[in-house]
Amino acid sequence: MKGKRGDTVGRFSDRVRDYVKYRPGYPPEMLELFRREMGLRPEHVVADIGSGTGFSSRLFLENGNRVFGVEPNDAMRAAGEEFLSGFPNFTSVKGTSDATTLADASCDFVIAAQAFHWFEPEATRHEWRRILKPGGWAALIWNERQLATTPFLAEYEDLLLRYANDYTKVRHENIDETKLTAFFQSAFQKAVFPNSQTLDLDGLTGRVLSSSYMPTAEDPRFSSMNNDLASLVAKHGENGNIELLYDTTIYYSLL
Repeated sequence: MKGKRGDTVGRFSDRVRDYVKYRPGYPPEMLELFRREMGLRPEHVVADIGSGTGFSSRLFLENGNRVFGVEPNDAMRAAGEEFLSGFPNFTSVKGTSDATTLADASCDFVIAAQAFHWFEPEATRHEWRRILKPGGWAALIWNERQLATTPFLAEYEDLLLRYANDYTKVRHENIDETKLTAFFQSAFQKAVFPNSQTLDLDGLTGRVLSSSYMPTAEDPRFSSMNNDLASLVAKHGENGNIELLYDTTIYYSLL
């Protein structure tokens, strides 16, 4: 995804396997929001920008929508094509947020899930307005991990801060209301739904490795990090499992 942070397209190329297995999906309440508040119907066309491995696209495909998954990273795009191979309404596209290659006024909805913080907002807004039909909706979606609502989550956040490379620079929480207002250039709505994952130690390790800012298995810090993860699960887990809690947050507006 091309943007002001430089070349971000390749950040996840070596994380794809863990991303597919260990990233959380999206709650069904999110689709109900699109139906109730934005009038989503099965005949609508959705562009999923930064579609990655296909988690967000699948929700709309299951609703009967035609979905264009626009993803610049070759490895992520290939994983998404495999994940969604059973949906004939899915079209995989190599493109970026500000150069989707989609036709003018071809989409009813444009979404970005776990991706907007990588985009260059002004160029992205111009491109999305080009591909949206008049009266089309834009929605920005994140699974926001709760940072301190349980003792485990607080200690897990401390671990990430201790071992991460550029976590504080690239985290999506850096997108604030001012930046969202500048992007939408009109009043926007916000909805939040609870979401969660239950993981064992292998799953938690995979979840950590799916993040582009964390050390890989080749990093000399990995062994120490893995030991600390095991200690967290031993301390806070139940039957070897722990729960990651999220808020699935959607910002949406006509664009």
